[in-house]
Amino acid sequence: MRAVVATHNAHKVAELQRILGAALPGLELVAYDGPSPVEDGDSFAANALIKARAAAEHTGLIAIADDSGISVDALGGAPGIDSAHYSGARDDVANVEHLLTNLADVPVDERTAQFSCAAALVDPARSDDTREHVELGIWPGRVALEAAGGGGFGYDPVFIPEGLEVTSAEISADEKNAISHRARAFAALAAVMRERYGA
Repeated sequence: MRAVVATHNAHKVAELQRILGAALPGLELVAYDGPSPVEDGDSFAANALIKARAAAEHTGLIAIADDSGISVDALGGAPGIDSAHYSGARDDVANVEHLLTNLADVPVDERTAQFSCAAALVDPARSDDTREHVELGIWPGRVALEAAGGGGFGYDPVFIPEGLEVTSAEISADEKNAISHRARAFAALAAVMRERYGA
């Protein structure tokens, strides 16, 4: 089966290919080249569905999309759904610096946080309640005092996953793909897809 990944982010396409490819060997992912919809949802799930709906409508293919971000307890859950442009620009380095600045006076033991990922599936060939499906993955941890590591993207250099003493930018891609919020959300979505399509 073929499905379109509703993102223009090459990092996410590659990451999803690794995550879903192992679970669904019969699945062929294709890149989305259509217009980006306005992501004005009030949750990760709502924004993931907005993207998947747009890609499904544009291509006629089954579409998968995700929306993810980091939520920091000491900041009342911010940046949350605003993670991608927290600094006012869609720039990973600027966003990380802005987060660290806002946490400058917060002790290390009060920097608890979680990555969240909503993984959405939209099947344009269906018209019943199986047309759309969303799974949510949560990855708890804390925000580091400073950035470390050269792997990953986004907030990975400052996120220390629960049970580890290094950031998610300091672990291998394979290790991250086994435990991350995105891995958890898409593992659950892959199970749904296997049941539906036998991919």
